[in-house]
Amino acid sequence: MSTAAPATHAAPGRSDVTRPVVGLLAEYDSPGALISAAERVRAAGFSRWDTHSPFPVHGIDAAMGIRPTRLPFIVFVCGFLGCMLGLGLQVWANATDASRFPQAPNFVSGYNFHVSGKPELSLPAFIPVTFELTVLLSAFAAVFGMLALNSLPWHANALFAVERFRRATSDRFFVFIDARDPKFNLDQAAGLLTSAGAAAIERVHELGSAARLPKGFRIAGMVLLCLALIPPLWIAKARTSLSEKPRIHIIQDMDNQEKFKAQKAAALFADGRASRPQVPGTVARNDPPRNDFLYKGVMDGKWATEFPPAVRITEDLVRRGQQRYNIYCAPCHGLGGAGDGIVHERALRLGTENWVQPTNLLDEVVRGRENGHIFNTIANGIRSMPPYGDQIPPTDRWAIVAYVRALQFSQNAPVELVPAELRPTKDGRPGQP
Repeated sequence: MSTAAPATHAAPGRSDVTRPVVGLLAEYDSPGALISAAERVRAAGFSRWDTHSPFPVHGIDAAMGIRPTRLPFIVFVCGFLGCMLGLGLQVWANATDASRFPQAPNFVSGYNFHVSGKPELSLPAFIPVTFELTVLLSAFAAVFGMLALNSLPWHANALFAVERFRRATSDRFFVFIDARDPKFNLDQAAGLLTSAGAAAIERVHELGSAARLPKGFRIAGMVLLCLALIPPLWIAKARTSLSEKPRIHIIQDMDNQEKFKAQKAAALFADGRASRPQVPGTVARNDPPRNDFLYKGVMDGKWATEFPPAVRITEDLVRRGQQRYNIYCAPCHGLGGAGDGIVHERALRLGTENWVQPTNLLDEVVRGRENGHIFNTIANGIRSMPPYGDQIPPTDRWAIVAYVRALQFSQNAPVELVPAELRPTKDGRPGQP
């Protein structure tokens, strides 16, 4: 391994004498030599120095005596502060009685919400915001802590002006001792690096004017700073002065909504009206329907025996009733209405105690009930049957009643109404009697 005398690096057009030395750079040609030199420099007691390698070198951390980073502790502290901040903010905003702190301004005063008897201090409800602030502050701590611990951003480094240092990204290894180290002595440091097997040693000088940002960057930064000051200054002027015009809403608040005013024309709709007509069947809020026959199945205080005039018995109505019946009724009463639905069969398989079979809709008792009674049973339920009034509209309830009547009639129709070709013969097969 060859050893070169300390060389002097000078920037073009500048004398090294006019620029102070910022450190010594030693070049090594192998990872082993780099580790050996790092151990020698560390043993000499230097504290401001570093190594540079084109790839990670196993064992270099121990050779340099690098301590574990403080970044995890910083992240933990900031994450804990974020957790406490998120939790405290929600407790103050949602679970604090503002009357207990009359000195607090209105815009920061809390308000304790009472919602459905739930506790004001509800930790499960506070967890999402608390978690988000914990993660947010932890992420900020990780990013900005890393930048601060590495003294970044640092747009200029004196090492970048050293020609041989460019090989630090390809095939050479370097040790740099900072001149700001308390034990730094130019000759002694050079001797130490030489004895550690340095292939070349070079003084590193300050960049001088080269360390400054280019003039174009400085001008652009000043221009951007001036432009950035315009919005806050304009907002401050608007908030502290009077104006004959209303404030400009950059974000449309509730007091300035993009909407059509009532009783105004609107070209958006075909009829030119901004106020839309009510949906058919709409009733006033808290105003029950007046037609007890249609909506309750009651006529003159008794269960209605007929269908309302508004409900015309047609094939489409019965088919609609069949569809609704299969959805809401068949699971318990069965597709044929005999009370043998899949819910009943499952209860029998499981041996459910105190299980009562659903009503057989074909039974004579049910056949003798009024239409209004069946309608009311669908709407409000009976015994263990739940109400379906909130799920099935009145017209669909009447359609189900019509289909139930059709089921009952299909099992109890007079033989004269059965087509001749379908009437059973003496041997039980369809055909002529």
